[in-house]
Amino acid sequence: MIQTFSPTIRRKEMDAVLTCMVDEKLGPGELNAKLIQTVKEFTGCDGAVAFRSPAIAFSYVLKALNLEPGVSVMISALAPSWQYTAVKNLGYTPLVLDVNDENGLVSPDTVEEGIKNGGRLLLLHETMGILPQIEEILSFGIPVIEDISHSFGSIYTFSASESGENVKTENAERKAGMMGLYSILGLEANDTITAGGGAVLISPKRREWIVLKKYTDSAPETDILPDMNSALAFIQLKEFARNEQARKALFAIFQKSLMSGKNKTFARDAENGSTIWSFPVVLSGSFKDVKQYASRKEIEIRPAYEKSVIASLEEIEQANYIHAKSLFLRTVLFPLYPRLGSESATKIAKVLGTLP
Repeated sequence: MIQTFSPTIRRKEMDAVLTCMVDEKLGPGELNAKLIQTVKEFTGCDGAVAFRSPAIAFSYVLKALNLEPGVSVMISALAPSWQYTAVKNLGYTPLVLDVNDENGLVSPDTVEEGIKNGGRLLLLHETMGILPQIEEILSFGIPVIEDISHSFGSIYTFSASESGENVKTENAERKAGMMGLYSILGLEANDTITAGGGAVLISPKRREWIVLKKYTDSAPETDILPDMNSALAFIQLKEFARNEQARKALFAIFQKSLMSGKNKTFARDAENGSTIWSFPVVLSGSFKDVKQYASRKEIEIRPAYEKSVIASLEEIEQANYIHAKSLFLRTVLFPLYPRLGSESATKIAKVLGTLP
């Protein structure tokens, strides 16, 4: 059976973890620092801190922003469920937003409506590695925190212009995570970069980093990512370009096969370089039939949003998010990861083109 997910862990990653064990460097230390330096070099950010979970990272964002308790924090209905739980546990009010059914992301119009309904902060999950209409969202003037757990390595491309308010004659490209006030790079088991768990909190600009650093410098050791996890993430970052090249090659093959059938995948902005996180398929028919068909071909598929915010809501609440609920019920993930062999990739491509 070809599994839906298989963490991209090669000999290099295992050697790095084993070295930590042999050297008895298990807690936060040198390798945590190396991970942070690599993130800074990759993204061009001013500062970063590696924590033990995305929820802990988000708690430090709220400290830095000094957000008044009880304030509404906007999140996508298709964001991972930890966002909803963390917002509530930290004393704030989750304001769940519906999504665009073409890409599974919150749209500027939805965010604007959320602001009218009291939203004061947006935790923006860049689902499936697809980039949102970030400039329009930022124009509303509210703090935006990018969740780049799927989109790490994606690139926003802006057209240079000689006139207008948003003149961009330099730096026409910006990496995901560099547009918001802060960004969170999840390192959980099925994220684009995995450390087996954890998250890196990124501060793109110096002004925000100075504020954040006051809190992170005094963070207890139990909040900081241990060296064993940092070693795994560090090597994965070093191998990111090679892994992403393999993922994109597979995506192109799968997308071409899918086009010959009646199902579809999400729209991606051709001008922006989207990271390939997995292979989502929006079904036109029954999930049960597709799952049975794939299983007969020894391919495991999963509901794409089985651990999302909308999955944790009561059915009566789900009805408030028409597009998100539809995608929640109809979207599945097919295996796509660098360790897929050519034989497995060929089998998956054939199944994608013949789905019921």
